[in-house]
Amino acid sequence: MIDLHRLDGRVLRIGHRGAAALAPENTLPSFRAAVAAGVDLIEFDVLDLPRGPLVLAHSDHLDEVSHGAASGRVRDRTLEELREVAPGLPTLDEALAFFVEEAPHVGLHIDLKLRARLDELGAAIERHGLSSRTVVSGTHRPSLLAVSRAAPAARVGLTYPEDKLEISRRPYLWPIVSLGLASLRASVAIRVPRLARQVGATAVMLQHRLVTASFVERAHGLGMPVLAWTVDEPADLARVEAAGVDGVITNDPTIFVATLTS
Repeated sequence: MIDLHRLDGRVLRIGHRGAAALAPENTLPSFRAAVAAGVDLIEFDVLDLPRGPLVLAHSDHLDEVSHGAASGRVRDRTLEELREVAPGLPTLDEALAFFVEEAPHVGLHIDLKLRARLDELGAAIERHGLSSRTVVSGTHRPSLLAVSRAAPAARVGLTYPEDKLEISRRPYLWPIVSLGLASLRASVAIRVPRLARQVGATAVMLQHRLVTASFVERAHGLGMPVLAWTVDEPADLARVEAAGVDGVITNDPTIFVATLTS
């Protein structure tokens, strides 16, 4: 099972959707940029196509997957149709083959958006021999359990909080979200460990504004490493590192070098 604690005293470096600030997210070029920047793990998202295979995509929004080239729903199209507007869209099998062939020492962090075909996802991880290098995170207990049954050596993490309204796609709402997160901070130390137990998680992926030294200490006392997401500002990186997190998820993995993080 993958170790998510600090590596030789430094935080784990985790590329968000590959290296989304350096190359189109959830694509093999983005994965390669993350590897070149020295990541320890790569986080990515998986979406099911009703008329095709599992693919890498954060949401069902075609404008996001095509990087503005088209609009509509991803799941309304076949893989061939999608690749007309998103030629770099990889299938799950192509992405997993990348970790086998090009990144044999990099871990996988799959943040679950799926509620279907989870046995297929777990079977693919197993087929490529990647279970022991994989952590699967999310909030939906049945989904996490389904993947765990299919890939029992994969680690389970709790993602908190869930972005139900896809606020990450709406920058104009971020000031309001910041206020909401501030109100959540007081309850995190009690609420998150309880939720982690409910989903069978042994790690916590926590929104970076909710990270405090006291929460990290409590999580560590329960045997759970803490990964902070999504950190793109040097000041935020310094803050969560000082709080004791084990890993940092970022769109731009060069932030670790730029801030002279050891």
